[in-house]
Amino acid sequence: MNEKREIAQSATTFNKQADSLVRGLIGRGRSSHGTVRMFVILLGAFAFFTFLEPEIFLNPVNLSNIMIVSPEIGVLSVAMMLAMLTGGIDLSIVAIANLSAITITTIYSEMAAVDQEQASSLVFVIIGLGLLVGLCAGLLNGVLISYVGIAPILATLGTMQIFNGIAIVWTGGKTLYGAPEHLSMLGKVGILNVPFLFLAFVLISIVVALFLNKSSLGRKTQLLGSNPVAATYSGINPRLVLMSTYVLTGFLGGIAGILFLVRNPTSSADYGSSYVLLVIVIAVLGGTNPNGGFATVAGVVLATLALQTLASGFSAIRLSAYEYAIAQGTILISVMILDQLSINRRRKKSPQVKSKRVMNEEA
Repeated sequence: MNEKREIAQSATTFNKQADSLVRGLIGRGRSSHGTVRMFVILLGAFAFFTFLEPEIFLNPVNLSNIMIVSPEIGVLSVAMMLAMLTGGIDLSIVAIANLSAITITTIYSEMAAVDQEQASSLVFVIIGLGLLVGLCAGLLNGVLISYVGIAPILATLGTMQIFNGIAIVWTGGKTLYGAPEHLSMLGKVGILNVPFLFLAFVLISIVVALFLNKSSLGRKTQLLGSNPVAATYSGINPRLVLMSTYVLTGFLGGIAGILFLVRNPTSSADYGSSYVLLVIVIAVLGGTNPNGGFATVAGVVLATLALQTLASGFSAIRLSAYEYAIAQGTILISVMILDQLSINRRRKKSPQVKSKRVMNEEA
């Protein structure tokens, strides 16, 4: 009897491990598919606009602008990807970035008005306070979602309104000037004609990718998104993982706020008001499953560059922002249709695979 129990337990363990392996391979396959897809779209867009307007599109100033504008949107998209990886969403991410930028601008400008040297000497502390604002905002989202149990879309919709309201009251609805000169200087430098902003974006993306694929918390985040029940039975604390994830998205929002100031030394409550929908589109196009479970940082980076290339190309051929919005929606819907068709084909094949397995076992 004991031997039979041991055999049954071993078989159960093997089945669970096999199931986990298959799920992981499927997730990687979908993620790599999203990365390849966005790479093809990026190359296609680049080639198309180069053919139509080579003198304008290939102008070094235009290429530099693509690399300068992409990072702030890209970091926000990576943050959105992390929230969606758990099966949630963070609608407050742009508001967090603006609140962080406003905090840095206000503290630095007021200190500089009294003592410029002291303000310059404490610039890193002031930037740290901006990041702390992002962390606290992410913590609030995490508490509402993981401990109170509010749905992520509703929780972050509410905090978005709160953060936007605080920013408007704080600034009086005006644009603030007087951000640290150190940040403005970073926006003007680069290495081998590659802007600092773009290098920072690449570095942040690499760090997040390593976090997801190499750290224990990153793997728990992916498992929680793919199968919350299995994650709970595996000994994972879902509340702690959700809390940590939203704190991290808030921190990335704070970093995005700093990148706002590096690109443009002003801050306001409504900066990047159209970014929320854009970063959701980028995250999904980059291979992130809206229901959670798998995502790829490389896909998000390529999707960011692809859409920014598309926006720059539309400007080069003198098309309006509304036509660019139409193109965005068309690409998103097309990708979703292709993904759904692929899922339907796999579902149709699965009964055939099962029937063949049964026939082999009977034989």
